[in-house]
Order: sequence, then C-alpha cells, then structure tokens
Amino acid sequence: MSDNKPSLLIVDDDALITDTLVYALGRDFDVMVSDSRKAAVSMVRRKSNPPQLALVDLGLPPFPHRPDEGFQLITELLAHSPAMKILVLSGQNDAANARHARTLGATDFVAKPCEAEGLKKLLLHALQIREAEISGDAQAASEQLIGTSPALQKLKNQIAQYADSPFPALIEGESGSGKEVVAGMLHRLSMRKDKPWFALNCAAIAPTLVEPTLFGYSKGAFTGANANKSGYFEDAQEGTLLLDEIGELPMELQAKLLRVLENGEFQRVGETQQRVSHARVIAATNRDLRQEIKDGRFRADLYHRLSVFSITVPPLREMGEDRSLLLERFTHFYAEQARLAPFTLDEKAGELWNSYPFPGNVRELKNIVIRLSTKYPGQKLSVLELEPELEPSAPATAHTETTVELVPNSDPQALIEQAQRHLQRERQFNLDDVLRAWEQGYIQAAMRLTRGNVSQAAKMLGINRTTLYSRMEQDKK
Repeated sequence: MSDNKPSLLIVDDDALITDTLVYALGRDFDVMVSDSRKAAVSMVRRKSNPPQLALVDLGLPPFPHRPDEGFQLITELLAHSPAMKILVLSGQNDAANARHARTLGATDFVAKPCEAEGLKKLLLHALQIREAEISGDAQAASEQLIGTSPALQKLKNQIAQYADSPFPALIEGESGSGKEVVAGMLHRLSMRKDKPWFALNCAAIAPTLVEPTLFGYSKGAFTGANANKSGYFEDAQEGTLLLDEIGELPMELQAKLLRVLENGEFQRVGETQQRVSHARVIAATNRDLRQEIKDGRFRADLYHRLSVFSITVPPLREMGEDRSLLLERFTHFYAEQARLAPFTLDEKAGELWNSYPFPGNVRELKNIVIRLSTKYPGQKLSVLELEPELEPSAPATAHTETTVELVPNSDPQALIEQAQRHLQRERQFNLDDVLRAWEQGYIQAAMRLTRGNVSQAAKMLGINRTTLYSRMEQDKK
C-alpha cells in the first residue's frame, strides 16, 4: 500500500466497472478491489492498516439483485474500522435504499452511472472529513458527551463513579451510540490516565490472530513468527485495555481471557512462562450477551466477570432535545472544517429533527450534518430539504399481489372478520404466499431495526437464531 496515496477499497462484482474505476481513480488513490462481501471483509482483516475509504455496491453476490449484502458489508466495515468513510455506488438507487445505507453509516450514496471526476471529488471530500474527525480538535470534541437529558446525565454519573475502579467494566449499546467515547472517558478520568491505553477491535481481526495479538508470541511459535513479540496485555502494563466488540471473541479464547481477568496471568503463544498483567479491561459490545449465552456463543462466567460494572450507552432516540445540541455542535464543526457558513433549520424542520429516532445514532447524525453542510451552506432549511436525509420510520408491512391488513395479536374474531372481507374482495388468493410475505416482512423489519444483528433480530421475533437463519435462507431460494 502506498504511503503517499489515500487507500480506497472498491467492492463490486462487475469487472468492467471495477476496471474502469481503477483506471480512473488509480492515479489519486491506492486502490484494492473485491467482488463480494465475504472477500472484502477477509481482505480488510488481512491489512495492518484498514482502507481509509470504501466504494461499495449494494447488489453483491450471491444476491446481486437485492441490497442485503451491501447493507451488511457497510455494517461489517464500520465495525472493523469506525473511521472508514464509505460511499455507496449502486444501480439499486431508489430513495429507500439510499436512506437505509446512510442510516447504517454510509457517508453518501451515488447512483450509477456517474462521472469519474465527480466521484473523485466526493471521495476527496470524504477523506477531508475523515482527517478532520481524527485531528486533535475533533478528537477533543468527540471525547465529550454533549447533552443534558436524564439518560445522558445517568451515563455521565456512571462514568464518574466507575472510572477509578480497577475492576472490569462492560459497555453495552447500539452501533454508532458512542461506546468507544465512554471507554476513553473511563480511562482519562481514572488514576491510570497517564498509563498506556490500548484498544483491540475483536471484529476487525482474524480469529487466528486474536490470541497472539492479545498475549504475544515467541519466535517460531507459528509460521511468520520471526521474533519474540509482546501482546496488548503485556504492553498495557498498568494502563487500560479496551476489547471492543467483545461478542466476536472466539469461544476458545474466552477461557483464556477469563483467566487473565481472574488472576492476571497469561502466556505468550509458544511459551510456558507465566506472565502477569495489571491492565484494567474494558469491554464493549452492541450484541445482547445474555442472548449469546443462551445460544451457547458466550461464556456466562466471562460475562459476569466482565460486567462487574455495567454501563449502557443510551440510543439517541432516548436523549430528547440533546439532538439539537449535537446538531449545533457538529454543524459548526463541519462548516468550519469546510470553510463554509453553517446551515440552520426552521421551526418545522427543527421539530422533525427532534422527533426523528436516529436509528444509526450519533454516527448517522454526523453524516446527515456533513451532507447538509455541503449541500446547503449558510441556508435555513425547511422540512423539504431535511426529510430526504431521514429514513422513514413507518412500520414494515408485507406486500404481495394481495396485501393483507391483518393486525397480529388482535382479537381472534376481528382477525376472522378481516380475513373474510379480504377473501371476498380477492378473486385469486394463495395462503402460502400471504403467510410467507408476512413472515419475510417482519424478518426484514427486525433485521433493519437491529442493523443486521441476527441474534438481536431473532430475540425480537421470539424465535431462536438458527430458525431465523433457516427462514432467511428459504426466502432467498
């Protein structure tokens, strides 16, 4: 990878498109190409430094005519590298797909076909935003929890209460809610603030590399181990170690992590010598670890050890008018970075802003601000300009050629009467099609609400994870 060019990942299964993009963008970007979600994730995990930018098609194999793989890839890339800026370049360019891609964390959506020069400008602008966000000023801004809502006040009080404890802490919260900010505050407000700080994203590293990364290894322990190397536990010394996305930790490593938490002891891979770490461990996850325990994917004893102190980061929808404070803060920040006048919202647009649930949380809010700052510098915006940036929150319904308007869990007699009226209206009716459409409608709604987390979606639907996988596969056939 070149040190002089920004790195760009292009994911598209059309070789003609990728070849064209490599030719058009290769002079300005260090480009890597993949043709599927799985291949892209595998490629990124092998890189010591993740790409700064990504250009992603929504319609990827094995389902190129549906956006599901692209949506999932956005989620996985941001779990791997939250600082990555993702642009969607897709022929599946209806408004609903664009809005949902942005809700998941994509910076912008570009419809195919597009001019290479315009695409280059968008990528360079996204890179500029990324650099601003990781700069010193942006870092200081992100280290603050902005707001006065009861939910945020409770969070601040918990941070102050737990910061100086030597015991582990577990931070739970939805994607994009700011769990890493909370972890950083726990470290900075503690007596360890001048000690080392290390963070490992368990979703961003291949399972086979987690153990040597955490515990280190000796020369010759495995292919490629050409010298002795310390791991995160050893390097953290008496500082803090954040294990982000702890729910992704392989089961076989969970027992070894438990041992370190219990007595501080660990071994480098390939050694028998016992070493001791005094680092404080903070874990973070957007998964429901209690459900993971029930499903046999997470150890109950490790969960209880990690959650000596448990902190839940509230979703943005529970923070009331804090959304306006965040709007003001980020509007001025991004306008200043772009040397533009900040936009404002009129009264009706402000009401819409404060009522919008922000399913993508603070990450989604920031991306909306970035787009509006670019499109409407110095302008007062109405609902007309704001609404296209927001994902509709209307309840999902199942549609077939014969749409049924039955209400689940309502009075049985009412259901019978509604079904009777519907059957009388329809000349042709297929019960299997209708039931299948209702089922898939609710599955898709649950997957969207949980941003692709199958375990949480299964819990929401009241079925187990394997059943949900099975029914999703049936829909794909």
